[in-house]
Amino acid sequence: MWIITVFSNGENIRIFEFDTEKEAREAFHHIQGYKILTEMVCLEPSSSLVAI
Repeated sequence: MWIITVFSNGENIRIFEFDTEKEAREAFHHIQGYKILTEMVCLEPSSSLVAI
């Protein structure tokens, strides 16, 4: 899972979720504002997600 977190106007935070890296990277180039691209990896089926 890929996540884009966008900080815009100094107040708003938006989060977008993508299934593939390709989708996320394409969207990343079109989104305006300060943004962070993160890959979420599940290490074990029963554990919580870990950001890398």
